[in-house]
Amino acid sequence: MQPAMMMFSSKYWARRGFSLDSALPEERPAAGSLTLNRSSSGKNEEKKGNKGNGKNESVSEGGKTAVVFSLKNEVGGLVKALRLFQEKHVSMVHIESRKSKRRNSEVEIFVDCDCSKKEFNELIQLLKFQTNIVSLNPPENIWTDEEDLDCVPWFPRKISELDKCSQRVLMYGSELDADHPGFKDNVYRQRRKYFVDLAMSYKYGQPIPRVEYTAEEVKTWGVVFRELSKLYPTHACREYLKNFPLLTKYCGYREDNVPQLEDVSIFLKERSGFTVRPVAGYLSPRDFLAGLAYRVFHCTQYIRHGSDPLYTPEPDTCHELLGHVPLLADPKFAQFSQEIGLASLGASDEDVQKLATCYFFTIEFGLCKQEGQLRAYGAGLLSSIGELKHALSDKANVKAFDPKTTCLQECLITTFQEAYFVSESFEEAKEKMRDFAKSINRPFSVYFNPYTQSIEILKDTRSIENVVQDLRSDLNTSHRKPPKLCFNSAAARILDLKSQAVLQHMDTFPTDSGCTENWCQKDAAAAVANEE
Repeated sequence: MQPAMMMFSSKYWARRGFSLDSALPEERPAAGSLTLNRSSSGKNEEKKGNKGNGKNESVSEGGKTAVVFSLKNEVGGLVKALRLFQEKHVSMVHIESRKSKRRNSEVEIFVDCDCSKKEFNELIQLLKFQTNIVSLNPPENIWTDEEDLDCVPWFPRKISELDKCSQRVLMYGSELDADHPGFKDNVYRQRRKYFVDLAMSYKYGQPIPRVEYTAEEVKTWGVVFRELSKLYPTHACREYLKNFPLLTKYCGYREDNVPQLEDVSIFLKERSGFTVRPVAGYLSPRDFLAGLAYRVFHCTQYIRHGSDPLYTPEPDTCHELLGHVPLLADPKFAQFSQEIGLASLGASDEDVQKLATCYFFTIEFGLCKQEGQLRAYGAGLLSSIGELKHALSDKANVKAFDPKTTCLQECLITTFQEAYFVSESFEEAKEKMRDFAKSINRPFSVYFNPYTQSIEILKDTRSIENVVQDLRSDLNTSHRKPPKLCFNSAAARILDLKSQAVLQHMDTFPTDSGCTENWCQKDAAAAVANEE
């Protein structure tokens, strides 16, 4: 291997300050050599992806690379070569020139640039016609990942992109099946169209429209509210019972009043960071789980048909407000929900279906043990009088929650479930789901940035270092003496929220990347030790 090529390794690219000296160490720049830093070949345009074909146009990102080429020492030669960088939208970070030691009539140019593999290959093909390529340093470990990312299904990279997800309603909305209780009720169908229009016109950042519910709708809500309230003290988990009175106080949870989603969203934001947004009907598992990754719950506003208040073939606002919202106000449950959503981003259809099934048998129909008794925390149970009684009776088939087997269980919509799954606590369920998420095959991991409300891709050393740096910064901010107890509590919370994403990524990151789980654990541990 030539000396120059020995420097072009994955370890080399983790270093900063590229130059012609470091690229070709056996030679030194001649006197009068030119060095330009932070130059650009032109407008650094946003990379165009595969928008519209189901691929994730925003996942693939450029990689730092370098090229050394020689050209004749004549007027205009360098300008012609650099124009090729501009034509291919390759951004130049650093450039150096020197007289060639190989041929006196030539100069050698070092260019440190940032681009995709496709752009780099196209550039090299053009450069070959005008220059002699001396050396290349493509970051193959990054570009190998980039090729993998080309096959990643699209997912929202920022919270406003959930607008796209919420538009893709699969079932119901204003169209009802023939066996729906409201199918022959034209008044009800028109009312449903009104709710569809509200949801479809909603955009991120807007206040949720307030609805004036009809007397019939309030009556239906009241029946469901009254009957379920009788069961909650003996059937619902303690976290549910803790938050339900708060919803009565702050969000108008009453038998004679249907709560407004805007009030509920404000309440949840203050309690757990979750918000709700209106949706017209069923979403695909991928789109629904993507919302959870941002701590956003897609919530219907319509009420089930009044002819059968205790049954609905679809999620309505009774199900959302009575089943889901009280537990979304619990921080631990909120984190459990978000982690399922994060695990789904960019996953294959098969893996998303497994995650959706685990979601179904936990957040929708999950049971937990509290004080030696079975209690319900699943929203499907907590909004269904008949199934709530059944699930906690001797007739129910109850199994221990294990994502590996639970994901294979059939989900039933119109009848009681054939099996229910119990966890000792939300924390146990969360840890099991974390372990299960490690089996999901994707060429990156993700980290939710709560400040920008966006998803950051963890696929190389640099992206992981950025998250660890954020961790150090938060630990420094949290460190206020005295009391030491406050810092330890804050540090533990930050480590739980941030380092888990990094450590999870370590399990799937290539071992030759220069980034190891041991390194990350030591780095995080050192940050805590320094603060103590």
